[in-house]
Amino acid sequence: MAVKIKGFDENKKRISTQQLLQKIYAELDKGKTEFEVLSSGHHDIGGPLWTEDGTPLKFTVKNPGQRVGSFGLEGTSITVNGSAPADAGWLNAGAELIIKGDSGDTTAHCAASGKIYVAGRVGTRSGSLMKHDPAYDAPELWVLKNTGSFCFEFMGGGTAVICGIDSEEFDSVLGDRACMGMVGGTIYIRGEAKNLPDEVWLLDLDDADREFLSNGLPTFLKKVERSQHLETLLNFNQWKKISAKTYEERQKHKPMRLTMREFRLNKWVGDGGIFADVVTDNYDYTAGLVNTGNDRLKIPHWQNKAFCAPCEAACPSSIPTQDRINLLREGKYKEAIELVLNFSPFPSSVCGEVCPNPCMDACTRQYIDLPVSMQALGKLSMEAESPMPKPDSGKKVAIIGGGPGGLSAAWHLRLLGHGATIIEADKDVGGKLRQVIPTDRLPAESLNREIQRIKDMGVAIQTDTKVDKAMFEKLQKDFDAVIVASGAHNPVVIPFPGHERLVKGLEFLKAVNNGENPTVGEKVVVIGAGNAGMDVCLGAYAMGAKKVTAIDIQRPAAFKKEIDHFERLGGTIEWPIFTEKVDEKGLYTKDGRLIEADTVIISIGERPDLSFIPREWLNERGMAQIDDCRQMTKASGVFAIGDTTEPGLLTHAIGHGRETAEYIDDLFAGKKLIAKKKLPQISQECLSKELFRPHNRSRFNFTDATRETSRCISCGTCRDCGMCLEACPEGAIRREDSKDGSFEYISDDHICIGCGICAGMCPCGIWGMEQVV
Repeated sequence: MAVKIKGFDENKKRISTQQLLQKIYAELDKGKTEFEVLSSGHHDIGGPLWTEDGTPLKFTVKNPGQRVGSFGLEGTSITVNGSAPADAGWLNAGAELIIKGDSGDTTAHCAASGKIYVAGRVGTRSGSLMKHDPAYDAPELWVLKNTGSFCFEFMGGGTAVICGIDSEEFDSVLGDRACMGMVGGTIYIRGEAKNLPDEVWLLDLDDADREFLSNGLPTFLKKVERSQHLETLLNFNQWKKISAKTYEERQKHKPMRLTMREFRLNKWVGDGGIFADVVTDNYDYTAGLVNTGNDRLKIPHWQNKAFCAPCEAACPSSIPTQDRINLLREGKYKEAIELVLNFSPFPSSVCGEVCPNPCMDACTRQYIDLPVSMQALGKLSMEAESPMPKPDSGKKVAIIGGGPGGLSAAWHLRLLGHGATIIEADKDVGGKLRQVIPTDRLPAESLNREIQRIKDMGVAIQTDTKVDKAMFEKLQKDFDAVIVASGAHNPVVIPFPGHERLVKGLEFLKAVNNGENPTVGEKVVVIGAGNAGMDVCLGAYAMGAKKVTAIDIQRPAAFKKEIDHFERLGGTIEWPIFTEKVDEKGLYTKDGRLIEADTVIISIGERPDLSFIPREWLNERGMAQIDDCRQMTKASGVFAIGDTTEPGLLTHAIGHGRETAEYIDDLFAGKKLIAKKKLPQISQECLSKELFRPHNRSRFNFTDATRETSRCISCGTCRDCGMCLEACPEGAIRREDSKDGSFEYISDDHICIGCGICAGMCPCGIWGMEQVV
């Protein structure tokens, strides 16, 4: 039987909050666990309370004050008969709070666990700073109607559901400036949401979202006694999902291309620098005496391959281009073109055609003339023979998705001797390589040859098969490991007015590549000027558009050659452009301008559909939650790669595939999985770029990649030039050969004076000088 607690004394005079709470504590000490509280604005009812034996606590409250349910713990249930003022559920740590009316400002503020159900509206800054400790269940906030402005500020975790009942009079069910600073969590909304910040996406629901709402809405409506709305709310065509952008999606700026030392010498104290007239030090350390052995101030070390070349460090697939170049220098053409297949099965189609080549952006040679042509090197390997796989292990791995990541994983698993079966939803494997990239950017011959090479390795492929929950569970039972490589195919849409008119770029490109000839108007606007956006623009022209305009909020990220091709067709690119709305006349910018368009296509990114995976295996953004070894944190033997874990390039997925195959190989061998890390990148200060003569840029011809051997600096890898041996003034360096064909340069400590000439002369940065303390 419930204990009745009143907020008044015998004279009907209101008692203090402290006195009311002391009444509750006294009854708790007597073993009471159910309370009916008649309050008069008393604070903190249902706060951090518990029983010694874990018996649940139940409160029924009328007329509460601020912070009802604040700090509420698991096992506590609080029902408010009517409305509640500000801070309801503040810092909720596990309690269930049911409010059968409206709730004030900052409802669920800083909630970390538990569930809060509201039968009406919530006020300003509700849901702000919600968070999720993975050790506990994520917090949930369910609201029947709408929120005030600034809700979900700095949200970092948990789930919110805003049902939008009786909210048609409002421009936005989230008020104004919702989700500012949001970095995590998920918000489901029914109705319009305006003025959302750039750091969030407005997405369509996937199967897992619909399942979550289908299971949760009946419970919520029953708790707040509003079950009559269930049929209305189960119409999921009216729902959207808000998710925070990843860190990578927020980045807009590229790092400096000069090292700090180069910037200092070239811009600050070098010729023409602002401090050149006052700084005379040349930054070289000069010893006072000439010594050998342990008396030297600096000791040289031959550090061949102790550091990663900038191109290898920048390559998501970790391809050691400097090793390929060295093999070509030695005349080992066959070994050179086959080397890359140990890192990627797509040297020609990806490296040679569609990769943005971050390796070239990092190439040291660009500071002399132009970067080494990685595309030409990649194309050399199109017809390379496959490496010999290890003997069959008897182990088999299922790979969900036949895109570049899944194919890469299958290729490397077969090289390691394991069985690999790809389950692909499309009619053929290749993923976005085949589905959306135009053939004038990626020749079909190149892609087909490299996919056939993978098939010839013995990879089993099952097409036209979409994996659902039942099949996923079966794959876990039938295979020794599973890799989720299904990619991201749900296009992102910006929530401005008229967004329902948009054509989704990914779907448009798939239709073009499938020969469906999708219809476009004469005037087309494409939102997004990355490489995918350029593909959409070219596809629009191919489908009959007369004028195509691409817009972006930042400097276009597409390759220069793609932009040049687009502009030669008559297309224009405008940035920075921020969209206000879209209607039948075209696209309106936030500065009041109309860009006329019959068709508006959006191409700014996609999200994965992982509805076949248990929801608790996913992170706050709906992506696979993995550890440092790409294994699901809640499912041993299940791995995830590519866009299922984070947005990235095709080469990121390819690199993930290789790494995951190696992790699985270790798993099968009974080894503890340890995250693979690249060697540290060699510093530009170690490289003697002044030893290389610039070539005439107007006479470059990148069709013959073998000629790049003369330009590659081989950063961090000895090119066996012998300059150190010849330049050493004391003759302290000698070259020694090993029986396996390798070699080593050695400095004799008894002769070396630590002058550093070897390090200064080495073009590749192999010799390092250790400062003696």
